[in-house]
Amino acid sequence: MGNIFGKLFTITTWGESHGLGVGVTIDGCPPGLAISAEEIQAELDRRRPGQSDIVTPRKEEDKVEIWSGIFEGKTAGTPITLLVRNGDQRPGAYDEMRDKFRPSHADFTYQQKFGLRDHRGGGRSSARETVGRVAAGAIAKRILMAGTGSGGVEIRAFLTQVHNIAVPAAALAGFPTLAEVEATAVRCPHLPTAAAMIERIKAVRSEGDSVGGVIECRVRGVPAGLGAPVFDRLEADLAKAMLSLPATKGFEIGSGFAGATLRGSEHNDAFENRDGAVRTATNRSGGVQGGISNGEEIVFRVAFKPTATILQLQATVDKAGAATELMGRGRHDPCVVPRAVPIVEAMTALVLLDHWLRQSAQCGTFKF
Repeated sequence: MGNIFGKLFTITTWGESHGLGVGVTIDGCPPGLAISAEEIQAELDRRRPGQSDIVTPRKEEDKVEIWSGIFEGKTAGTPITLLVRNGDQRPGAYDEMRDKFRPSHADFTYQQKFGLRDHRGGGRSSARETVGRVAAGAIAKRILMAGTGSGGVEIRAFLTQVHNIAVPAAALAGFPTLAEVEATAVRCPHLPTAAAMIERIKAVRSEGDSVGGVIECRVRGVPAGLGAPVFDRLEADLAKAMLSLPATKGFEIGSGFAGATLRGSEHNDAFENRDGAVRTATNRSGGVQGGISNGEEIVFRVAFKPTATILQLQATVDKAGAATELMGRGRHDPCVVPRAVPIVEAMTALVLLDHWLRQSAQCGTFKF
């Protein structure tokens, strides 16, 4: 069951990095939603490899094929299956990894769990699996924007840090536009920082090394009331969604870890009546209190580790446990974070839509 996500709006992703293709099956999608292949493709184009000189040079068209569930341009209420074929496969680049474990990869753990593994680019553990998530997220985004009223829900993710280069705190105010995020290859809306990030990624790539970074995600238009305490708190499901992504190592919402340094008198978000609605004067809670959305902007951050495959000789062991060395091969991002932006947005949309459907089923207060 580990390949299924969601409770009412569910997705099942499938496929391997160097298999015939990857994709997703979506169940529980409301019928009658107008959706086109072009809308799904637009999100996949943001995720695909080979889009700039700071990402993997693997050339994949990532063209989506709709196999079921959409009829005459509208969702039919039946399972939706989306396929993306793998085109630029080079499994031979991974022959050495058949018997050797790549440091900080899933090679050893997959071998221990299943007794065998697909060594070609990591197989199922590869970030190529996220193609299905982004395709499903495009549909979830469409529903959230078009069917939830009040102008819809808007989700925006962007880079705030690469290695030790971070956007100044003063520059993080406001809700960036999609155009501002997409203006640079690193998807950082602060142009001076973006330029420094790009130079750092190029520098570490020239040394056969890699770096990680941080993505911030902001969501506006979510009403108060989403979330299912106690075990399905909204922030808990967002955390699970983000930490299910390859290379993630940290999640924080609102004040996050910095909140631990404050007193309650400094941290509390005071309530106020603003334009006839209950609002909070500050948003250190990140839009979620008691596991339920409070109507404020949802703000969280996700930390990504450096890409595990580096073009340097590293010590490791083989399947027999014998000490050996391994030089990374294949085509890999020197920093995975820029291409993770649309993936973070997709997973956010999937969590919010699933909770929206669950709230409608239980309380009947939110309508499409």
